[in-house]
Amino acid sequence: MPKYRDEVDVVLRALADPTRRAVVERLAKSPAVVSELAEPFAMALPSFMQHLSALESAGVISSKKHGRVRTVSLVPGALDVVQLWLGEQRTPAERQADDLGVYLSRTARRRSS
Repeated sequence: MPKYRDEVDVVLRALADPTRRAVVERLAKSPAVVSELAEPFAMALPSFMQHLSALESAGVISSKKHGRVRTVSLVPGALDVVQLWLGEQRTPAERQADDLGVYLSRTARRRSS
């Protein structure tokens, strides 16, 4: 088991909810204020804040308050642990297929030159 298993568990638990994944997708474009993030969801603001709290506890997002406005953004590299774990789960056959794809791409470029 990888040393970072607990980190992976926390992040995947936070991303298990579709509302939270939608928030992450939106924040991938740019930081946003809470009211803007909550707008597309049919839920009360306190319920939405619980989703943000789960993401923040997992280290996926961070927020800053300026006066009465709270701005939320993704934490750079927060999802890297999941990507690393997923990469380790790939089968040898998948890795070989990737290597073959790279080889064929290089060969095709040399032939076209």
